[in-house]
Amino acid sequence: MKLAGENPDYATEDLYESIANGKYPSWTMYIQVMTFDQAEKLDVNPFDVTKVWSHADFPLIPVGKLVLDRNPRNYFAEVEQLAFCVAHMPPGIEASPDKMLQGRLFSYSDAHRHRLGPNSHLIPVNSAQCCRPRNYQRDGFMCTDGNQDGAPNYFPNSFHGPVDNPAVALSKHSFSGDVQRYRSDDEDNFTQACLVRSRVARRGRGYGQLGAGDYRDQDPSRAGIFYRKVLTDDQRTRLVENIAGHVRRAAPFIQERVVKNFSQADAEYGSRIAQLLKQYKEQEKN
Repeated sequence: MKLAGENPDYATEDLYESIANGKYPSWTMYIQVMTFDQAEKLDVNPFDVTKVWSHADFPLIPVGKLVLDRNPRNYFAEVEQLAFCVAHMPPGIEASPDKMLQGRLFSYSDAHRHRLGPNSHLIPVNSAQCCRPRNYQRDGFMCTDGNQDGAPNYFPNSFHGPVDNPAVALSKHSFSGDVQRYRSDDEDNFTQACLVRSRVARRGRGYGQLGAGDYRDQDPSRAGIFYRKVLTDDQRTRLVENIAGHVRRAAPFIQERVVKNFSQADAEYGSRIAQLLKQYKEQEKN
């Protein structure tokens, strides 16, 4: 709280000064690969953002490294006008059925159109750097690329307008079975957070390193994998304090539900949150 009041831009300042001093921050990018057959046989929904893909079953594959090696020359031009969109994917990368991603595929572009206008993709920091796109998106406020000259703006046409390149077409999928609304409010949200079998506890592996076999015969009363095996004592304390601090003003029945949820992952986890909420309540009485 003190830092936020004295210098709310501390993180931005630290990043700027690090780059200026040649201490370039970097992030290594990895991917995990799961086949369609493996996804079908998995005992949890692999496209649920609250679930984890086991590193043991789906090992991390290094792809490359992202390095920030210069600061913006003009903050407005290169930062405030920047518009990332998850729908802009290079050939070979396609969207998964992850519900969070599906919602963002269109909403990001909507946000950019509201904030920067219908031609935000033509602003230099957002525009294509290696080629000139040819498509059927025309007109609109602040069109600055010649509006693709006299090319037709409808498809199909007889005037050599752009056509899809079959070499980069989306992959084909086959489906079978019935289609109906899918309920996500009764999924198993605790198995991955629970230690299973005493032998797992003795292995001392990280959360992502546990394999599919480690989730069999789960016992919700055992220590949570993430809570017990990944976090340090200090991190566990901060996590409990953050959760309790955020729900301390909530209605009692909401607090009880929070404690119950975290207790199903780990009994101590839920107990510590409950104790902290009790302390907050006693403090308010005094």
